[in-house]
Amino acid sequence: MVQLLNDKGFWKTALKLAIPVAIQNTLVSSFNLADTLFVSSLGDIALSSVGMAGQWSWLMTMVIFGICSATGMFVSQYWGAKNKKEIHVTLGISLLSAVVVTGIFAASGIILPDAVMGMFNRNKEIVLTGSSYLSVVAWAYPGIGITDVLSEVLRSTENPKLPMYISAMTTVSNIFLDYCMIFGRFGFEKMGVKGAALATVISTWTGVVMIIFISVVQKNILITSLRRVFGFHWKRVFVFYKKALPVILNETLWGGGTFLFNLIFSNMGYEYFASMTILKTFENVAFVFFIGLCSACSVMIGKSSGSGKIERGIEDAKRFSVIIPMFAVFVGILIIIFRSQLVSIFNMGNNISSVTMETAKAIMLIYACEMPVRMLPYVHVVGVFRSAGDTVTAAKFDLTSLWLMSLPATAFSVYVLKVPFIAAFVIMYVFEDYFKVFLCIRHFKSLKWIKPVTPQGKKGLQEYLKSRGGTVVD
Repeated sequence: MVQLLNDKGFWKTALKLAIPVAIQNTLVSSFNLADTLFVSSLGDIALSSVGMAGQWSWLMTMVIFGICSATGMFVSQYWGAKNKKEIHVTLGISLLSAVVVTGIFAASGIILPDAVMGMFNRNKEIVLTGSSYLSVVAWAYPGIGITDVLSEVLRSTENPKLPMYISAMTTVSNIFLDYCMIFGRFGFEKMGVKGAALATVISTWTGVVMIIFISVVQKNILITSLRRVFGFHWKRVFVFYKKALPVILNETLWGGGTFLFNLIFSNMGYEYFASMTILKTFENVAFVFFIGLCSACSVMIGKSSGSGKIERGIEDAKRFSVIIPMFAVFVGILIIIFRSQLVSIFNMGNNISSVTMETAKAIMLIYACEMPVRMLPYVHVVGVFRSAGDTVTAAKFDLTSLWLMSLPATAFSVYVLKVPFIAAFVIMYVFEDYFKVFLCIRHFKSLKWIKPVTPQGKKGLQEYLKSRGGTVVD
């Protein structure tokens, strides 16, 4: 194992890609953390309402993440093959897809906010507060989709710094606007949760304008003729979605399954859901480093697969499969030690109930212990299998463990066995993660996940198999 990790070239490339992405996601999480902290000062009702409304945007984000995952797989492989034309075609298809998806979610949130909120809770006060937030924040959705696609293309072409800078700018502006619009500072009207939503809209669209403006100045990979980006033949859309659809369905259905988990938990009591909102906020913060490493993994393996350097891709995949779970152990220990202090941050105004606070501490402990188990299939599914071209198997593993095991087990435990919230939370994790770990390790060892989309990659795979006697071996 020491020899496997003792590769200076690997660490230089991995850290060059991972650190800016980790910083960017730290900033994005800080963006959300600021919203949650400011809103938490308004009490349990406001915190729970905004958390429930946020689930609608989270479901949308899962669909966009599926589009971006497929985009990253194509772009990183085309980048390895030095094919800029196909990168721009992929960019056009992805942008149109993201605008359509975010437009549907935005229209639902703007036109039917009460109906969306009613799916989570029937408490009139929560529905009213959440609707006032959702009907405004939904205007940011298309901007989120556009930013995510542009950022994915930049990261996949080994330019992760610009998305990082844009996130820094939008985070600072969002925190300032949150403070002004929620509490009525510096001449702004005091708007409460609606102010938090408006701050998000302004910050998001400012980020879209800036990433385009800076790209024009830099003349980076995003800048080319509109005809080259959007003048693709519809047959090319079929090629994209043949690979992308399993990823999009995977993330959409995974997001839909998690959406149902939230419905189950939200109807167990708004105080429990408020504790979930606290956990999710810190989960996003803790997760940023794994996103950075996984993004580096995806780019490096995709580039190796696309350029035909198959053996290098396999070795890097092994390295990431060791590094990420080890790092998860370290992060989990830190969360266990400091969970009380972390949770107490949300009760600076003493408006959060003791039930919410104690529940948040308990589920944070569970999450910390479970983290190393969750991270291994995460890096395999998102970082290794997809980037190498195997989008179908990854989807099977994710959806089987969620829809056929975890979701039925959790629903049965809540509605039939009437278990308490903490027990249901543990059941959700256990039934999703452990079977998926087994499936991922077995598939990883088979090497059947190597499925390049470029001519160079396919040729490199044939040569690799030939050097191994014509068969894939462990």
